[in-house]
Amino acid sequence: MKSKAATKERAQELKAPYKKSDGEGDVLAAIAAMPEPDRSMATRLHALVKTSAPALSPKTWYGMPAYAKDGNVICFFQSAQKFKTRYATFGFNHAANLDDGVMWPVAFALKELTADAEARLAALVRRAAS
Repeated sequence: MKSKAATKERAQELKAPYKKSDGEGDVLAAIAAMPEPDRSMATRLHALVKTSAPALSPKTWYGMPAYAKDGNVICFFQSAQKFKTRYATFGFNHAANLDDGVMWPVAFALKELTADAEARLAALVRRAAS
């Protein structure tokens, strides 16, 4: 059921280029609809991405906040509450510039967003968007 709702949201997002869509407004609305503590984490991550990689464009992706470069999603936040999981996720897609040898992490579980975690994610977002 969860994936069916996410698929419907994705279908609506794919139609968005054909109608006027405000990526920033869509992301802020998605964040506002989240229950706590995901809402607070997503709000802080939104500010972190905008500061660390201002060239990335906010948009929703499967109903969740995401940030794109040249139309390709670079990174995204996935709410724990929406998908009924133990932790929220901050992840990177294949377009992210994170290659490091033959193996590197592309997603991080978040139960809490500490100053250390924010600093690590900010560095990764800067690198991913470069």
